Parts: sequence; C-alpha cells; structure tokens
Amino acid sequence: MLTLLIKQLMKIIITILILIFNFSLFAQSNQMIGDYTHIIGQEKTRKINYKLTLNQDGTFLFHSYTKDKQGIPPEVNAYGKGKWEAEKNIILFFTDKENDIDEKYDLDFNGSKARFISKSPRDKTDRIVETSLQFFESKIFWIERLKILKN
Repeated sequence: MLTLLIKQLMKIIITILILIFNFSLFAQSNQMIGDYTHIIGQEKTRKINYKLTLNQDGTFLFHSYTKDKQGIPPEVNAYGKGKWEAEKNIILFFTDKENDIDEKYDLDFNGSKARFISKSPRDKTDRIVETSLQFFESKIFWIERLKILKN
C-alpha cells in the first residue's frame, strides 16, 4: 500500500516537473514570436528592406525588397515561407519543397539557423540590448550573418 502511494506521488511529481519545463520553453519561444525588420540604404539610391514574421503556430514568412535605381531590374522581391522551431536561443528554419516553394515563395530556408538575442531578465544594468535575430547559417548566402531587429 505504501509503495503504491509512493509510486503515484512520484508520477505526479514527474508530471509537474515536465509541465514546468514545457511552460518555460513555451515562454521563451513566445518571446521570439513577432515581426523582425532590417533596412539598409536610402530611398534615393539603393534600399534593401528585410522582413521576417515568426507566427505563433510555428510558421514564418520572409520578404526581401531591393530597390536600386541603377539595377536591372530596378526592383526585386524575394519571398520565403515555412516552419520554425526554437531550441534554447537558436531558431531553426524548415522549408517543405513541395508545399512551401512556388512561383512567389522561391527561397529555400532549409538548414538556416538564427540566434535569438535579447536582454537577460537577470541583467539589471542600464545596458541596452535590442531584441533581434542574427542568422549564422544558411544556404542563402545573403542571409547568412544578417541581423534583423524585432519591431
């Protein structure tokens, strides 16, 4: 009787610990959800605008817009979409070639990884850390090392 009670108590404790762990992971990925942008250049000469949206359902949309008056063509749009997941402070991107790539969405984010950067809640200094994503791995050469700020 006592051993049965101890086993049930252990099951409850393990279940509670698993729930606490999952809630902390969810809270971290919840911080990551939102829009990220980065704008380079000026409207008069050459402007590049990157926008990445991480949705709560684990999907993402990416849009790159380049306007170069001397470029051929002068305006270029590039789109990507797929799924993302967080492992600690690293975001992994996945693109399903059958469902996510078409005439409009032609960027393949498979293998792309970005680091989530934010100020630690334990950091009580006046230091300003802008919440951002820093890509550090991607098959898309112009995305690797791209840093985009959260809006």
